[in-house]
Amino acid sequence: MRIWNTACLLMALTNFATSADWPHWRGPFQNGTTLETGLVSDWSKDGQHQLWRTDFVGRSTPVVLSGRVYAIGRTGKDITEQEQITCFDANTGQLLWEHKFNVFHTTIPFNRVGWASPVGDTETGNIYVHGVQGMFYCFNAEGQILWSHSLTEEFGRISGYGGRTHTPFVDGNLVIISYLSTSWGSQAPTRHRYFAFDKNNGETIWVSTPGGPPKDTTYSVPVVTEINGLRLLVAGNADGSIYAMDIRTGEKVWGFALSKQRGLNVSVVADGHLIYVSHSEENIDNTVMGRVVCIDGRGSGDITRTHEVWRLDGCMAGYSSPALSQDQLYVVDNSANLYCINATTGRQLWIQNIGTVGKGSPVWADGKIYVTEVNGHFHILQVGPSGAKIVSTVQLSIKESVEEDGKTRPERNAEIYGSPAVADGRIYFATEEGIYCLGQDDLSSPVLQLIPAEVVMQPGEELDFKLTTSGHGNVVTWSSSGLAGEIAEGKLVVNPQATGHAGTISAAVGQSKATARVRVISPLPWEEGFETVAVEKIPTHWIGASGKFFVRQDGDNKILVKPPAKRGLNRSVVFLGPPTMNGYTIQIDLKGTRNKRRLPDIGLVANRYILDLQGIHQRLQVRSWSSDLRMAAHIDFKWEVDVWYTMKMKVMIEEAQAIVQGKVWKRSESEPSNWNIEVRDPIPNRTGSPGIYGYSAAEIHYDNLKVENSNSTVLKGAE
Repeated sequence: MRIWNTACLLMALTNFATSADWPHWRGPFQNGTTLETGLVSDWSKDGQHQLWRTDFVGRSTPVVLSGRVYAIGRTGKDITEQEQITCFDANTGQLLWEHKFNVFHTTIPFNRVGWASPVGDTETGNIYVHGVQGMFYCFNAEGQILWSHSLTEEFGRISGYGGRTHTPFVDGNLVIISYLSTSWGSQAPTRHRYFAFDKNNGETIWVSTPGGPPKDTTYSVPVVTEINGLRLLVAGNADGSIYAMDIRTGEKVWGFALSKQRGLNVSVVADGHLIYVSHSEENIDNTVMGRVVCIDGRGSGDITRTHEVWRLDGCMAGYSSPALSQDQLYVVDNSANLYCINATTGRQLWIQNIGTVGKGSPVWADGKIYVTEVNGHFHILQVGPSGAKIVSTVQLSIKESVEEDGKTRPERNAEIYGSPAVADGRIYFATEEGIYCLGQDDLSSPVLQLIPAEVVMQPGEELDFKLTTSGHGNVVTWSSSGLAGEIAEGKLVVNPQATGHAGTISAAVGQSKATARVRVISPLPWEEGFETVAVEKIPTHWIGASGKFFVRQDGDNKILVKPPAKRGLNRSVVFLGPPTMNGYTIQIDLKGTRNKRRLPDIGLVANRYILDLQGIHQRLQVRSWSSDLRMAAHIDFKWEVDVWYTMKMKVMIEEAQAIVQGKVWKRSESEPSNWNIEVRDPIPNRTGSPGIYGYSAAEIHYDNLKVENSNSTVLKGAE
C-alpha cells in the first residue's frame, strides 16, 4: 500500500517541501495528499476546532509556505472593485500584507475574479500570482513585486467570460503558466500555450504549443513526473487532449486525446509513468459522457488506447481533480458524488454523495477525506476498507444584509470552489464568506536552448543571448530572420534606424537548432500609415492582430481592415507596445460600415482604458473592465457609416487619479480644441500598452495611426 509514489517524494525533497508547507494547490506531492497526521475529524463554525477565521472573498485554493497563508480573491464595490493577493499569519490569521490590482482587458465578471490559486516556491519563498486580467506577478515573502508580465498585452493571452484562469506551477528554476493566446508570427493562431519563465527574473525560457485548435478556455494545472529518465510536464489542454512536454524545453513528447467536445479542466495526477485524469463530456471514441482513465505515459507521439491501463466510463468528473492515496483514486463528479476507484485495476469500490455541485477537489490526509461542495458545504469523511462515512458537515452561509440601495439581501449559501490546504497540523480553505483555519538527468537526446526565448528590444540596443547545450559540440552557427540587426556569437545588435518590427534569431549546433523571438519597438513618436506593410499582412510586432486584421489596398492608399469574424468573436484588442508605457497620446483615423442592421464599435486603448465609438448605441464611451464597467462613462455621439473620423485619446495621472480624455471629429474637418469626454478614475491604471479596439459586427477601416509623447515615456519596472 502507498500513500505517495517515489517520484512525488523525490520531487518534494528536490523542492525542499516540508510537512509544514502546502506550496502547490494540490499539495507538496501534486496529488491531493499529505503525510500530516493528527488532523481534526470535526469542527463547528465559531466553535470547536476553528482556530481562526478572517473576512475574505475567494474562490480558489490558498497555499501555505513558511508559516504564511497566501490567497487570491476579490475586493471592493463598484468603482473600487479589484483583484487582490493577501498574506496572512498561518497561526493567527493576522493580515501581514495585501496587494490590490485593477481588472482590465477581460470580460470576466466580478464574481469570477480571483479564479487561479497562487503558488509558492519553497526554495526562495517567492509567491507567483496570475490575475484574471493577465497580470503575472512574482512577489517576495514581504509582498514586494520582484517582476511582472502583462500576459495579455505581451503575449496575446485570451480571456473568456467564463473566468477560467490557470494556476502557475514551479519546478526547479522555472515558473510555468498556460493560457489561450493569439500573438504574432508563428504564435498568431489561437492555441493553448505553455510559457516557462525564469522564476528569479521573469525571463522567457520557452513557449510550447503542443495541441491543436482549442474547444474552449480551461484551467488544468500541470504536474511534473519522471518517465524513461525524462522529466515531463503533463497537463490537460484546451483541445481536449493530455500532453507531456520536456520540462527543459517545452517540446511535446506525447499526446493523448480524451474529450470530443470540450477542453480539459481537470488537473492530472501522476504516479511515476501512470497518469490519471478525468472529464465529463462526450468521449473521443464513444457517445458515453465522462470518463476516468489511467494512461501508461511511457510513449511518444500520439499515444492511443493501447496505452490505457484502464478506463471507467460514465463518471462525469469535469472540474474536480483526483486525489491518489494508498492505491485508491478519489474523484468527485459534477453532481458531487465522491468515487473511490482502485488505482491499479480501475474497479469502482464505492460512491458517496456529498451534495449537488462538485467543483472543489478532494484532499486525503490522516485517513480522512476533506472536501468542499459549491453550495457552502465543508465535509470530512472517514475512509474505511469498504467505504466512507461523513463524520462532519458544516454549512457556511452569507447572512441577510441591507445594501446601500436599501434592499434587503436574504441569507444564502456561501459558494466554495476551492480545495483545502493542509499544513502543520491545520486545514485552511477559502470561501466567498471568509478564510478558515481548522486545527491539530542523464538524457540520450541533445538539448539546445536560447535564453531569453522571447524579448522586446529598442533600435540600437544590444543583447547577449545565453545558449545552453547538452550532448553537443562547440561549433555554433548564428542567424536571424526578419530582424533589422546583426547577430554574432550570441550578441544581437539592433539597427539604430530600425522601426517597429519582429523576427527571430537562431543558434544551430549540428542538426539541432534553438530559436528566440524578438520584437523591436522604437521610442515614441510612432506613425503608421500602412504604406510599407504588404497587402493581407499586418505590422509584425503587434500583439493580437494576426487573423483578425489585415492591410488592404484602397485606391492609391493602404488601410487597415477588421472584417467580421468567420468564426469566434468579433471583439479584439491589438497591443502596439510594452505594458510599461504611459504618458502618451494615441490617435487614428477610423471608419465604420454597415452589415444589414449591424454596426461596429471602434476605438483606441491607452493605459488599459478603452475609448469606444459605439455603433448601435451611437455614443462615445470610456471604460476599464468591459463586463463590470468598474470605471465607465459615456456621452451621446451620433456618427455616420462610410465616413472617416479621427479619434484621439490621452491618459494623465494627477494626484493619484487617472484622467482619461477622448475626442472624435470628422477627418475632413479641423480638430476641435476641447475633449468630447473626460473621465476620472480614483484607482488609476498607471501604465499600459497603446492599442486599437474593434468590435466588427460590420467591417472596420483604420488609417494614419500616431502615438506621441504627452508627458513621459516608459516606467521601468512598473506594473
